[in-house]
Amino acid sequence: MEQKTRTGYGGTGPGVITPDGCAVELYSRLPPGDEPDIVAAAAPVGAHILELGSGVGRVTHPLLERGFAVTAVDESPEMLERVRGARTICSPIEALDLGERFDVVLLASFLVHAGDVEVRRGLLRTCARHVADGGCVLIQREGEDYHTNVPRERVDPSGFTVRIVSAEPVGDGVDSVRAEYDFPDATWTQTFLSRPLSRQQFEEALAEAGLRVDRYLTDDRIWVRAMREG
Repeated sequence: MEQKTRTGYGGTGPGVITPDGCAVELYSRLPPGDEPDIVAAAAPVGAHILELGSGVGRVTHPLLERGFAVTAVDESPEMLERVRGARTICSPIEALDLGERFDVVLLASFLVHAGDVEVRRGLLRTCARHVADGGCVLIQREGEDYHTNVPRERVDPSGFTVRIVSAEPVGDGVDSVRAEYDFPDATWTQTFLSRPLSRQQFEEALAEAGLRVDRYLTDDRIWVRAMREG
């Protein structure tokens, strides 16, 4: 089944391109980074985690190795085909309603910065709908200079270079961001829409969905632990 690209998103590279512009083949080469350690430190031992936007399992697999149970959700079946050892569900996050509650709901990859306000509201409602009483929602935000410190690049120890080439305003507080991932044998480019959110705007968006910040997990406030209100 052909996947429809989301409006304002696009990508180039080898193989399948997902609706948000990811080249699955090259995305699968990205290392997990410090995300699994941050999640593991904030989650109860052995927690059942609902991972929203799991991709190929970049973070899923390290979490499984740490003893967590993971339900991995992604809208790309080609991404989910590469996930091993977790329950997988193919669905847009904002449309998900499993009728279940989880110890931890994970919304990483800066998804909370969706350019479309209604999509963002849907994402956060999905988080609130699926977190158990006393459970937590772990959210990854953009850094405060992500849209102003451009262009920038980082050479990963594993042998590829990632560049944020530009962040151009397209109206209504939204930027069109262009990223490039250069590997020795191939390149993936991605264009996506992102809405910068100040700390106050972010916390207001959480409150609208019935969530509140419990604490910021990192000094740069990129990782956040949130709880349901009440």
